[in-house]
Amino acid sequence: MNTMQAIEKRRSIRKFTDQTISLEQINTLLKAAMLAPTARNCQEWEFVVVRERDILNKIKEAHPYAQMLATANCALIVCADTKREMAPGYWPGDCGAATQNILLAATELGLGSVWLGVYPNEERMKDIAAILHLPSNVKPFNVIALGYPDEEKEDVDRFDSHKVHYEKW
Repeated sequence: MNTMQAIEKRRSIRKFTDQTISLEQINTLLKAAMLAPTARNCQEWEFVVVRERDILNKIKEAHPYAQMLATANCALIVCADTKREMAPGYWPGDCGAATQNILLAATELGLGSVWLGVYPNEERMKDIAAILHLPSNVKPFNVIALGYPDEEKEDVDRFDSHKVHYEKW
């Protein structure tokens, strides 16, 4: 699968089988995340891998849109260590780039994924940080539910030429 195929195929998957994701696959996703560009190359991201059902359930209870964690095999929580932030205010973009790499790599591996926003919702950030025992300088950005898909999504063409402006508005 090439990059454009992965982009076209990637969909938010919310139902998963009970098939286990291997540690090798998780490491591939994390490697993809860490290959994302960052402002001033500060790489302030941190990742929490959650496979324990009890913790997945706690996150599901804390996040109003995380019901798919009931069947997800694992979750990756993308975080930012604000102590490593050399370009203030850029960590959300940096973590977003890492997140997109995870989603595309998951698609290539035949995994289903969906990301759940945590930042900038202060209550969600506080709840997720508490569940994961994050230090105060580490901010949770999102939760990515992962597993083998137990649903299929139709192809979508979202290209809209009306949203493209050349040289000026």
